[in-house]
Amino acid sequence: MTVNTPENQDFSEGLAARLPETWAATPLTVVMPTYNEADNLPGMAEALMALPLPGLRLLVVDDSSPDGTGAIAERFAERYGSARMSVLHRTEKDGLGRAYAAGMTRAVAEGAEYVLQMDADGSHPAAKAAELLGVALATDAGVVIGSRYVEGGTLADAWGAHRRLLSRWANAYAGTILGTRVRDITGGFNLWRADALRAIDLASVDSAGYSFQVEMKYRALRRGFGVMEVPIHFEDRVAGESKMNLMVQLESIAMPWRLRLGARAAGGGPGARG
Repeated sequence: MTVNTPENQDFSEGLAARLPETWAATPLTVVMPTYNEADNLPGMAEALMALPLPGLRLLVVDDSSPDGTGAIAERFAERYGSARMSVLHRTEKDGLGRAYAAGMTRAVAEGAEYVLQMDADGSHPAAKAAELLGVALATDAGVVIGSRYVEGGTLADAWGAHRRLLSRWANAYAGTILGTRVRDITGGFNLWRADALRAIDLASVDSAGYSFQVEMKYRALRRGFGVMEVPIHFEDRVAGESKMNLMVQLESIAMPWRLRLGARAAGGGPGARG
């Protein structure tokens, strides 16, 4: 198990600024699940397409949004062309985790060497994509986390004290139960190497909701993949509604215990394979 948190922020930022052309052309697919994100998706698509990453492709995974998000995504895919953007339409709202798993599976099957998880609500900074890719290529990490909780990471001013404490508690709770040193194990802005995703076996991931983020990182650690965390600013959504509900919260509370018990049955901690 390797968890590395570069305290020198200049390392990763400087690396992104000097990203060699061959690195910038690395096949990278951004997987972006959507449900009722019609107000947010256009700006996110335009920001990603404007990045100096010729190898970047955007895959929108829409769960039959009643607000027309899927149709908007198709119009943008037509504008940018199938080589840069495509849409995976799902027939029902089946949970964030399952949407991510479906999109990541397709991205790897279509030749992506790296896959970036990214929310459509504007909370994840598109400009950081190059930095995460640069760190992954420089360190050979299996996953690079855009982290709110390493030195230099920040949260939106709109987050009140209660929300900040709840987020910190959720990370400490999951990390303590699972015995990891990942500071933002619940975070959803993550860059994955394709072979790490194959080893994790996305089809077997149990989490349907936000606990998908915890399960994926834990599985990567158990399979011996290196993890890096780089600081990001996490913004609050400006349009639409959060998808967090009671069932999602209950799953997030139960999942770390399920993972720990499963690991104990298989034998070993985070560094063990299973």
